[in-house]
Amino acid sequence: MPAVTADTLALPRIPRAGLGDTERPVKQVTTAPTGFEGEGFPVRRTFAGISAADLDPFIMMDQMGDVDYAPGEPKGTSWHPHRGFETVTYIMDGAFQHQDSHGGGGFIKDGATQWMTAGAGILHIETPPAELVVSGGTFHGVQLWVNLPGKDKMIDPAYQNLEGGDVALLASDDGGALLRVIAGSVGGHQGPGSTHTPITFVHATIAPGASLNVPWKPEYNALVYVLAGSGKVGTEGRPVHVGQTVVFGRGDHLTVAADDKQESRYGSLEVLILGGEPIREPVAQYGPFVMNTRQELQQAVEDFQSGRFGQIPANALMPHVV
Repeated sequence: MPAVTADTLALPRIPRAGLGDTERPVKQVTTAPTGFEGEGFPVRRTFAGISAADLDPFIMMDQMGDVDYAPGEPKGTSWHPHRGFETVTYIMDGAFQHQDSHGGGGFIKDGATQWMTAGAGILHIETPPAELVVSGGTFHGVQLWVNLPGKDKMIDPAYQNLEGGDVALLASDDGGALLRVIAGSVGGHQGPGSTHTPITFVHATIAPGASLNVPWKPEYNALVYVLAGSGKVGTEGRPVHVGQTVVFGRGDHLTVAADDKQESRYGSLEVLILGGEPIREPVAQYGPFVMNTRQELQQAVEDFQSGRFGQIPANALMPHVV
């Protein structure tokens, strides 16, 4: 899981909680069920079993992989629509190729993040590049869906490509953890992602036996997902392992610690830390459409069927099949 590495001794440090700071308690720990997406690639449904109130402003997140594909096994999605939210695709190992009906596109690899604002409507495709399909190889990433408030659901679609080297790199106070801030801010250090809905999205690597204490905006919700390894969360030391999501209660700091011994092939505890400002609006969802009312969903389906989401380009990218 390379996803951008650095010497933590040379990085800015984030402060630990002090007197007057409030540690966030652990509300819930869930284990993600497995499933399949698109043309049949394996995913973990990371937010299954968590209430919409605790997720707000997030809709869903899938962990894609961690898998070592044989030749011919990698799969993606065919062309499909979205409306009313943003997709965040973060690739740690392997590569994904993207193209959409509004001119966005490119490779997502080596710790890069694709930020696509579906807004009023977009068609797009995500698929492994031909060379990965032919040769096989390691693939690991996540896709997060971030809701848009009602006033922004019909904005123009947009696309951001954030290379791995664009992220803000930080270290814990003792240098035992590396943080990659993709969006939002941690300890006053801002990530590169431009978001309509205020959120923070961080990938942290915590060395065996190390503890990470992160300042977190009290008005945001707070979630931690374990990508690899095992550890403990909260001051109560609740055990967690790969494939589990932690929901934290209110406060302004949260704690994640790595076990002394890691069974993970990465040799460390790898987690995503994410949260955002709750929108607190009704959510109506039908597959790739996320709106506020059932009537808006019906309009989304009609607009898609009428071609109002744009057209698949003449030189359209298609899934490579061997």
